[in-house]
Amino acid sequence: MRKRLGIVGGGSISRSHLEAALQIDRLEVTAVQSRNPSKARELAARCGARAFTDPDELLATPLDLIAIGSPSGLHAAQGIAAARRGIHVLTEKPIDVTVERADDLIRECDRAGVKLGVFFQDRVSPDCRRLKEMLDEGRLGKPLLVTAHVRWYRDPAYYGESNWRGTWALDGGGAVMNQGIHTIDLVLWLLGPVRRVYARTGTLLHRIETEDAAVAVLEFENGAIGTFEASTCAYPGQPRRLFVTGGEGTAVLEHNRLVSVELRGEDGSLADPPPSAGRDSSESDPKVSDVAGHRRILEDFIEAIDADRAPVCEGREGRRSVALVEALYQSSRTGRPVEPA
Repeated sequence: MRKRLGIVGGGSISRSHLEAALQIDRLEVTAVQSRNPSKARELAARCGARAFTDPDELLATPLDLIAIGSPSGLHAAQGIAAARRGIHVLTEKPIDVTVERADDLIRECDRAGVKLGVFFQDRVSPDCRRLKEMLDEGRLGKPLLVTAHVRWYRDPAYYGESNWRGTWALDGGGAVMNQGIHTIDLVLWLLGPVRRVYARTGTLLHRIETEDAAVAVLEFENGAIGTFEASTCAYPGQPRRLFVTGGEGTAVLEHNRLVSVELRGEDGSLADPPPSAGRDSSESDPKVSDVAGHRRILEDFIEAIDADRAPVCEGREGRRSVALVEALYQSSRTGRPVEPA
């Protein structure tokens, strides 16, 4: 039986959710909601769904799950409203913009007995999973050093034409909370919890409330140390890169491709070297050009509902990245290292 999906939000990420859902036979998009009536009608027409401007009216229709793609600071409130109606909740990253709100949403979903997941599609990328397996199997040895770069560019219109991007209330931050949080989640998933973070942030180019550049030093509970950079002012934008070094070798991710693995005593870097990763539109364009990751997250979420198991990134996992970002911001404000909550 096909599951009935409601899409909350009418922006570019909700379009990606819709395109991904249309590729899944077990899903039927039955309702779409956006505060902008024309966007709601446009998306609904794409799939023969009903269009709403009021999220409560959408939730009053028969639904099995919702995909939330609204401004980040609305995720928890909208997810709680869905959970109270017995609807499973899959929200775009971040789970919300504060740990307090994330905890509220987690508690309400637990109370209602519904699944809660977060769109962190790096976790279902084949090469990211391959790197995770290598680390879990100990092939890289004891983790020692991590370097993550998210040196992207967003033009002034990206912020100027939006009433929520780059605001504390609805975006919860800037380059870290919005763009860099995918990499924050990936690093936590691969290497485990961060014990302490020391950071500096700045608003160097854009006229926004929040940061467009950040640099942080991470101390992991497993003893590894790392650096993290995120920016939306690095013209023209570069590929996201992640370097992971252990006692037995180093692996490098570019975009979501494992482009290099060099291990002590092993001949050859990769058994099946990937083609050149080329450029990724996310470096300079917020629109998602490939919805395969979103499709995999949706497919996993459906399976989690049917099998009564946790989704690949459940609510408590999604909370960890917000806690680390909050600690990063607090460190920048105070000038001192901070332990994530």
